[in-house]
Amino acid sequence: MYADEVLSFSKSLSEELKNLRRDFHQYPELSFKEFETARKIAIYMKELGCEVEENVGKTGVVALLKGAYDGPTIAIRADIDALPVKEMTGLPYASKNEGVMHACGHDIHTTCALGAAKILTSLKDELRGSVKFIFQPAEEINLGAKAMIEEGVLENPDVSMIFGLHNNPEIPAGKVGVKEGPLMAAVDSTFITVTGKGGHAAYPHRVIDPIVCASSIVMNLQTIVSRNVDPQKAAVISFGSISGGMANNVIPDEVKLLGTVRTFDEDLRDSIENWMKRTVENTASSLGCQVELNYRRDLPALINHPEATKIAMKAAREIFGEDGIVVPIPSMGGEDFALYQKKVPGCYFWLGVGNPDIDAVHPWHSPHFKADEESLPLGAALLALTALIACGSNESCNTK
Repeated sequence: MYADEVLSFSKSLSEELKNLRRDFHQYPELSFKEFETARKIAIYMKELGCEVEENVGKTGVVALLKGAYDGPTIAIRADIDALPVKEMTGLPYASKNEGVMHACGHDIHTTCALGAAKILTSLKDELRGSVKFIFQPAEEINLGAKAMIEEGVLENPDVSMIFGLHNNPEIPAGKVGVKEGPLMAAVDSTFITVTGKGGHAAYPHRVIDPIVCASSIVMNLQTIVSRNVDPQKAAVISFGSISGGMANNVIPDEVKLLGTVRTFDEDLRDSIENWMKRTVENTASSLGCQVELNYRRDLPALINHPEATKIAMKAAREIFGEDGIVVPIPSMGGEDFALYQKKVPGCYFWLGVGNPDIDAVHPWHSPHFKADEESLPLGAALLALTALIACGSNESCNTK
């Protein structure tokens, strides 16, 4: 195996990777607006000698590294967009784009993929097959993977297997979370409109109150998880927005509810949609209101493929050691990497970036989010070695 060579070369890139990451961090861009980010990525990959295609899925970049020998095409995916969050870390390289921040660490993912590309380029003469680097926009709004897939990112050449990583501040730097099966939940959105008959709040008997009805709907829907779902299965029904009315003494005609549903099991996902429809309609009917429910399926669950996970686990053991591997607890958060896995086998893993000594303990999407940058060469090495193993390049090799 060539794990030692890969890890040694990756560690020699530590300062370069840190500088890359800090540059991306200072100039974050929102979904489908990652123009400067994409430009920098394209320049870097072209300088490595890769075939580069820009403006894929609007602002994505695809780079192809061809090996010296015939073999499969393995994809490495990194998301590149930031969030509409005002950074409050106080770091010297904090965001310079007001109100925009890499609060989910996509700058880390991009940097690790660029580092993996540089490592693999040094091994080009010994590489079997090709590695396709997918730098994807708009993960935060669940649209980037869909856009790139529709534009053929998994074709020409056809991708045999795909890998990706996400930083995780709950896992200590120096460790990685890898597991087969469900890792992140399916994401569904719910849009409910409750219509009543508005009027003066002092005379509730003369109106049909959609606020009371909407409140009852929210509470009744909570019984689906507590009383319909098998306690051994995971599910979440939450509402993030309720809006209706403009004054304290006026009952409105209409109330709108916006919510989300998270599941891992596809059959349970189907059942919850049906249970929600029944509950919403019956609650509204009992209170004399009209109701409309729009249930939208945004993303499937992220399910790591057995063979792809076996490869990722093998690489993780080489880079992190047996003690550096943790079995992650599946997250109810979603990831559009799952859409690639619907097309080709894939594995997604969590790179530990947590370190309380530098306050790298805050969750994704926090304005205080930080990461231990010592994880960067480890992430790059893991992606590179995973691709090498997946390509079947199993003989010892030397970096150039």
